[in-house]
Amino acid sequence: MDDTHRNSDEYHQPLLTEPSSNDEATILRDEDGEEGKDLSTRLWIETKKLWVIVGPSIISRVAGYSMNIITQAFAGHLGDVELAAISIANTVIVGFNFGFLLGMASALETLCGQAFGAKQYHMLGIYMQRSWIVLLLCCFLLLPFYVFATPVLKLLGQPDDVAEMSGVAAIWMIPLHFNFAFQFPLQRFLQSQSKTLVLAYASFGALGVNVLTSWVFVNVLDWGVIGASLALDISWWVGSLGLYSYTVLGGCPLSWTGYSMEAFNGLWEFLKLSASSGVMLCLETWYYRILILMTGYLSNATLAVDALSVCMSINGWELMIPLAFLAATGVRVANELGAGNWKGAKFATKVSIVQSTIVGVFFCIIVLVLRDKVALIFTSSNDVLEEVDKLSYLLGVTILLNSVQPVLSGNLGWDDLWRNSYSDSDFGYIHNSKRLEKGGRKG
Repeated sequence: MDDTHRNSDEYHQPLLTEPSSNDEATILRDEDGEEGKDLSTRLWIETKKLWVIVGPSIISRVAGYSMNIITQAFAGHLGDVELAAISIANTVIVGFNFGFLLGMASALETLCGQAFGAKQYHMLGIYMQRSWIVLLLCCFLLLPFYVFATPVLKLLGQPDDVAEMSGVAAIWMIPLHFNFAFQFPLQRFLQSQSKTLVLAYASFGALGVNVLTSWVFVNVLDWGVIGASLALDISWWVGSLGLYSYTVLGGCPLSWTGYSMEAFNGLWEFLKLSASSGVMLCLETWYYRILILMTGYLSNATLAVDALSVCMSINGWELMIPLAFLAATGVRVANELGAGNWKGAKFATKVSIVQSTIVGVFFCIIVLVLRDKVALIFTSSNDVLEEVDKLSYLLGVTILLNSVQPVLSGNLGWDDLWRNSYSDSDFGYIHNSKRLEKGGRKG
């Protein structure tokens, strides 16, 4: 029987496979819809819903970012030039493309989240396949950033030795670049269904592989920055293959029904939606990359790059937490809008902003208290430690501001989407996918 004419009851079955989580989610949705609940009760209900997604998402994102930190740490103990080279390759070259591709994949938070809330489960797999196609094409277009990294970095004022070693590391990170196009859609696909524990397990497995391969390639085989880059490639691909195996081997029986030619329909509309998300996220993160590049014009460029890269790495590490809140807010808002509950979407956003801010205040205080010790993870150089100590106050303020900005930014994006696209249908499904779906059906 054609997929588009399946029994509608199949698509209205709960997608969460864990009985306890599913039962709780159903109860919470019913409770949230009742009238007369006081604020404290609503807050507690929404907090539980939010942290079902936020908790595993934080674990997953922190574990994933920790692989970058471990790579820089191994390189940092090789020498200052090696630390600067890996930092630039990882933070600037890979970081630029990472931000753009991550932003493009974020379009799935809108589409998959609403499809799941509207019980259009079959469309989640179609959207993910479209995202794979679009992101893969963009990966090829972005390849020159890796191939010509050395001359570009020299042109931007980086010392010759740092630029040349950064270029070598960037070439060996090309497999990581293509991994983003494969993993990011998978993450959003699973996240929109609240299957965040799978993301956490896969990230922890990849982190273990990264520690092992970094030690073998850098310390045992003495492959230097090439070994550190290879370790990063392998560990990210291990995580991606774990998520893919879970998806196609029965973990998502309703949302993954196999590959479909329908994924090639509406690619231009999907590309425009994805590109706008990608540009938005890039504009928010480019200033970090620009700061590091500008250090090439300072008198002691290598020391400046090292100190600033350490601060950016610590900031990026903590930033995974508000990004987890952003992702969870996207899922909660999309699910509520998909079910026609715009008041629930608004309340979920407020709860997320407040709790993310509280977490940011906590880590800001930690950084200020340990300002003279936070760089020990990356280097034992006294000069670098002193420079990081000087920058710690700015780092603390940045962490605090970044705890609020991502969730606020996401909220504005959702508000704009709602004003322009929300329809008064029975289940409130924001079907921009009427343009994207091209022949899909309503369940």
